[in-house]
Amino acid sequence: MSLFLYRRSLMRLHTLLVALMAIFMTGVLAPPARAEIEVNVNRGDVQPLPIAVPAFGGGQVGADISGVIMANLQRSGLFRPLEPASFIEKDLNTADIPRFPDWKQINAQALVNGVVTNEGGRLRVDFRLWDVFAENQLLGLTFTASPENWRRIAHKISDAVYERLTGEKGYFDTRVVFVAESGSRDKRTKRLTIMDQDGVNPSYLTDGSTMVMTPRFSSTSQEITYMSLRPNGSTIYLYNLESGRRESLGNFEGMVFAPRFSPDGGRVAFSVARGGNSDIFVMNLKSRSSSRLTSDPSIDTSPSFSPDGASIVFNSDRSGSPQLYVMGSDGSNQRRITFGEGGRYTTPVWSPTGEFIAFTKQTGGEFHIGVMRADGGDERILTTSYLDEGPTWAPNGRVLMFSRETAGGQSQLWSVDVTGRVLQPVPYPGGGSDPAWSPLLN
Repeated sequence: MSLFLYRRSLMRLHTLLVALMAIFMTGVLAPPARAEIEVNVNRGDVQPLPIAVPAFGGGQVGADISGVIMANLQRSGLFRPLEPASFIEKDLNTADIPRFPDWKQINAQALVNGVVTNEGGRLRVDFRLWDVFAENQLLGLTFTASPENWRRIAHKISDAVYERLTGEKGYFDTRVVFVAESGSRDKRTKRLTIMDQDGVNPSYLTDGSTMVMTPRFSSTSQEITYMSLRPNGSTIYLYNLESGRRESLGNFEGMVFAPRFSPDGGRVAFSVARGGNSDIFVMNLKSRSSSRLTSDPSIDTSPSFSPDGASIVFNSDRSGSPQLYVMGSDGSNQRRITFGEGGRYTTPVWSPTGEFIAFTKQTGGEFHIGVMRADGGDERILTTSYLDEGPTWAPNGRVLMFSRETAGGQSQLWSVDVTGRVLQPVPYPGGGSDPAWSPLLN
């Protein structure tokens, strides 16, 4: 079994106490904490890092910002924010050195404190990240924004803390586009919706008069592509989130579906179904010329580019059941990478790191979200339920979001990390399906 991404990062997340005891014994001054922290990666019971995040100074907005930071770090599964009621030192100021013995006493291994001030109608947030046992500052940054964007500041601070302590990019200052679902099962309204990754600030992009499916983000701009289904056919749209402008990808003979951008944002791969068969096409968005990549008399669909744009993974039933295949982005060298084992594989999506492919797998009456290496090896099942489907990757390749439906229930958004250990519902109050994660925001 391969060592997954979480183990690589958790090698930097073991107790600061162990590292600093070794430093004390050798008499060497402490370097940044992540250079010293080591973890036995064969252990399956690694505990999240205890971290203290006192309410930031500056009134209610300061408390709100620290609350969002705590929630972000906790949902990652790598951190355990301590209860504020346990804090001994109160009213910690960013200009002062913390009383480290007070924080050691409650076993806080990292400490985040900050203050919010208003400068000419803009929020200024100063924060510090401290290594409690080494008694030194690991990070000190300032962010400014308009008052209504205070949550983005909280997400940016969360990303900074996450990256400093794990060595990997964070994923909190991102958005998710998905299909919001409401109404009864036989009269379901589906609206294209975008929200922050933590389920807050939902905004509806369509009115529900047509059925929308499979929205996907461009990795290079604030643009999405999605399918709209009408009684007389289907259309793939491009939607610019900044301008609100929507345009059709073009008219095709047959039904078009499952669009996805290339990594450079210059192409869209999609499927066209006609005559009981479906094939994969790719369109150059600048010239609007399209080419057909598959021609097998079967159902070929759900194309997803590799991060370098050189390859495409897709699913096809040409072998008799839905399996995963990889080909060059020009349609060359089509090869199968899954071989059944009693399962049906669909909705593949390449990870941002290029190392893994996520997928939906059906075995018997159960559905799973899983990951495998790009050659089909080292398959790992992360979830099992009545109906789990449609995974999407966080931009750092550590977390997946997907939709889960219970028997007779409504589809909801869930997330799971690549270990399968941190499985939880996304805190969006309504029904949702077909999520797609944005890149980090600028």
